[in-house]
Amino acid sequence: MSRGTLVIAADFGTSSVKLGVVAEGMKLLSRRIESYPVQLASGGIAEQRPEDWWAALARGLSNIEAEMPGTLSRAGSLVFSAQMCGVTCVDREGTPLRPCIIWQDIRAARIARDLIGGFPEALGYNLPRLMRWIRIANGAPAKNGMDPIAKMHFLMREEPELWARTHRTLDVKDWLLHRATGRFVTTADSANLTWLMDTRPGREGWSRTLSEMTETPLDKLPGIVDGTSVVGELTPRAAAELGLPADLPVIAGGGDVTATALGSGAVADGALHLCISTSAWVSGFFPKRVISVPHSYATVASSAGYRPLLIATQESAGSALDWVARLMGYGDTPDLEAAYGDVGTWREDDPFLIPWFAGERVPVDNDALRGTLHGLSIDHDRRAVARAAIEGVALNLRWAYESVAKKPGVQLDGPLPLVGGGAANPELAQTVADALDREVTTGESRFAGVLGTAALAAPEMGWDRDVWQAAGRLRDRVQTRYVPLPGRREMLERRYAKLRKLRRLMAKSYGGGA
Repeated sequence: MSRGTLVIAADFGTSSVKLGVVAEGMKLLSRRIESYPVQLASGGIAEQRPEDWWAALARGLSNIEAEMPGTLSRAGSLVFSAQMCGVTCVDREGTPLRPCIIWQDIRAARIARDLIGGFPEALGYNLPRLMRWIRIANGAPAKNGMDPIAKMHFLMREEPELWARTHRTLDVKDWLLHRATGRFVTTADSANLTWLMDTRPGREGWSRTLSEMTETPLDKLPGIVDGTSVVGELTPRAAAELGLPADLPVIAGGGDVTATALGSGAVADGALHLCISTSAWVSGFFPKRVISVPHSYATVASSAGYRPLLIATQESAGSALDWVARLMGYGDTPDLEAAYGDVGTWREDDPFLIPWFAGERVPVDNDALRGTLHGLSIDHDRRAVARAAIEGVALNLRWAYESVAKKPGVQLDGPLPLVGGGAANPELAQTVADALDREVTTGESRFAGVLGTAALAAPEMGWDRDVWQAAGRLRDRVQTRYVPLPGRREMLERRYAKLRKLRRLMAKSYGGGA
């Protein structure tokens, strides 16, 4: 291949970056995963050093070049996607002033409730403000404090001197774009989740009305660009650090939800996909904005032409599986294939796991909820706990799926794509199929986000007329099909009936409903 024919796509998750070298036709030629630390502490603290993301990117590219010499010199563009709802405070040079407060951080929960609440109130929201948010942004901040607007107000209150020195607040991808090109920009998906963006068709952009209503300044936010646009070229410094050509175009990309939606191949209106990563979500593109206030999900403006993308997020999935694996003695960074490779025989009297390790968002928004391992007996062993974890994640996802499936326009027939790291576990994928009573398919599950990220660069590369044609190529790349197993399906139905009762009791004990 001659220079300029490959896309370097990087998908930054909570604990690692997944890198891919992608060729025309959305062919994944090389892949790499590089990890970085997350600083977790009591009180809901979750932070990362932005420099660790960049170092992992440089390591991964170096390793790809070592495996396939000459690959980096043939790059035609670089594109990023990343975890969302992060707040990175930077100075005018883009230098971080403190670690990034990532999406998992819930220190701002009380501030979030103050921001959204007040008489007259319903579901914890001040009604006039809620109606204004819904009309303009098609949603409102969650009560759990994970959204950027709550984190910004946390910084205003708790770190005022740092806030005064902050030139821009950037999401994870946006910091990477600045580090690569020197430009401060964001995409619509990240902007929407600040709940300071007007997402009404034809009016897309930062909302002065929402800024004034929440007393949140807009001058610290970057400009909004389309995810398929060229932000700029790699700076000489960035090119030297990454081993890439200095004139390489950098594409704006998108958040992880946009990237995985594209990478699933399910891009028709109302077509859903599932993602099981650190968190989990049910998602799909729709022709117009959709919202469910009682169940805390809505469409956001995707990074691809503002097309509405429904997101129904649950806070703990892969993180719950990690926690159980650590509990079972598989180390601080457990090998999930070893932990869940042999789970034994599924039993009617298996314990239940409710994976509310960081509260919950969909279909109940309550940051006070906590995880539960219920129904242990003396004859339950390590494999029984592993089964409970797998089933707990699958049935919790069913809880969100059932809520979304009631929306008009949702496609309820045909296979359901499952992506994310969790999709690589056959027991989990089969249990999801059994729990939903629907065929589930997996393909390049662990690297679906990478391929979706590359799809955002496909039009600029001249591969496809638009991002939808590029993503459509991934629709039929199925590697494994999981059909619901009748016997297992009936057992899960009986256990789900018990779980619903248990869920209500547990939620009530934390002052909420389920």
